[in-house]
Amino acid sequence: MLDIKLNEKLQKIATEIEKLTVVEMADLAKYLEEKFGVSAMPVAAAPASASVPQSGTTAAKEEKSIFTVNLTDAGANKLAVIKAVREILPNLGLMDAKKLVESAPKELLKDVKKNAAEEAKKKIETAGGKVELK
Repeated sequence: MLDIKLNEKLQKIATEIEKLTVVEMADLAKYLEEKFGVSAMPVAAAPASASVPQSGTTAAKEEKSIFTVNLTDAGANKLAVIKAVREILPNLGLMDAKKLVESAPKELLKDVKKNAAEEAKKKIETAGGKVELK
């Protein structure tokens, strides 16, 4: 549970945001970034990636933990890939999933944790599609 206290107006907005799907949240984040010129990246994370190791020390290579899952090809069994996409994005309707698969290459998930990205990749590849993690 979060310890941050919000006023009534902000609590109402937060409650509505909690009801959004992952895809809707990603769209909202993009909109806010463009509208207000802000980034969803935490401020504390930015300097860490820009740090330069001092002479005489070896920097441990940080493992990437956030990924974007891109469907690159639907493959021969398009129906199975559509079903897999609907498993990954349960709020996506059948027609929307079909359009998404047919318009490959297409972004499926953005800024997801490594295990969620690998799970999505496994489902798509098992169905016969091709996925790229960025």
